[in-house]
Amino acid sequence: MIPASVLDLAPVPEGGTVGDALTNTVALARHTEALGYNRYWLAEHHNMRGIASAATAVVIGQVAAATSRMRVGAGGIMLPNHSPLVIAEQFGTLETLFPGRIDLGVGRAPGSDQLTAMALRRNHASAERFPEDVVELLGLLGNPDEAAQVRAVPGEGTFVPVWMLGSSLFGAQLAAHLGLPYAFASHFAPDALDQAAEIYRKRFTPGIIDAPRFMLAVNVWAADSGAEARRLMSSQQQAFINLRSGQPGRLPRPVADITRAVDPRHLAMADRALRIAAVGDLPEVTAGLRDLVARYAPDELLIASAIHDPLARQRSYDIAMQAIKAL
Repeated sequence: MIPASVLDLAPVPEGGTVGDALTNTVALARHTEALGYNRYWLAEHHNMRGIASAATAVVIGQVAAATSRMRVGAGGIMLPNHSPLVIAEQFGTLETLFPGRIDLGVGRAPGSDQLTAMALRRNHASAERFPEDVVELLGLLGNPDEAAQVRAVPGEGTFVPVWMLGSSLFGAQLAAHLGLPYAFASHFAPDALDQAAEIYRKRFTPGIIDAPRFMLAVNVWAADSGAEARRLMSSQQQAFINLRSGQPGRLPRPVADITRAVDPRHLAMADRALRIAAVGDLPEVTAGLRDLVARYAPDELLIASAIHDPLARQRSYDIAMQAIKAL
């Protein structure tokens, strides 16, 4: 069976609180661990009222403490927002507390708007230093260097697995060059997916790992009926339109007919961005995932299910796992 993992942005539901979002995240982690999911990843975003995972390492620690088997990590940390030393210390601490269970996915996007990026003390040169920062981070997490004047403690010698994240060809090229596993953000930015996967596999040289490992991010909205699944999906469609319109907010309640709720042009834009997806009941989701696996041959699936109701979100992951087992 192809391994499947969870991507959670800790969505804050309309009508709910940040506390609700974090409680829902812990409950979902326990639920998906029992279902057999491989990893539980949380993403770094800032200044977004609808996302509660800004302090990503803190939430990872809470999820790791609430579970016992599955790997827990970042999908991902936006490395230009931080010094490599700070991230090495944070994730070295997590790995020390939860040995063999921590992952560190890194990307170069800001995870925020420009004003927030400035508040994070990020500057334009930060993204340009990303390749050097990744190499520095790998060194800080690697073999202890007794002669080094700056060392990550905790961190050194933990060898926390580092994944490259990306939605463009840049990340694919860097992951291939450094010999890192690679996860593509196809759940919201799929336009370069085909080319990025090809570049990564063709140009991969052994480094941190010996052979390419490609993770495909997939949206899944699953329910006991196709109509209900498409209703649940409407929350993310609305949220994406709100974000691209400069009005981000909490995850909206679903609507029965999305075509009546939003401008058709905006809906077409959202659907294009969210098209790497499997939507429907169990047979529909199974067919959708089978098509994606056949086309992209991923080594692992990363399932994102942004659903307003936490119990419906748990049920979606139930059905997704049933579908994956049937592939």
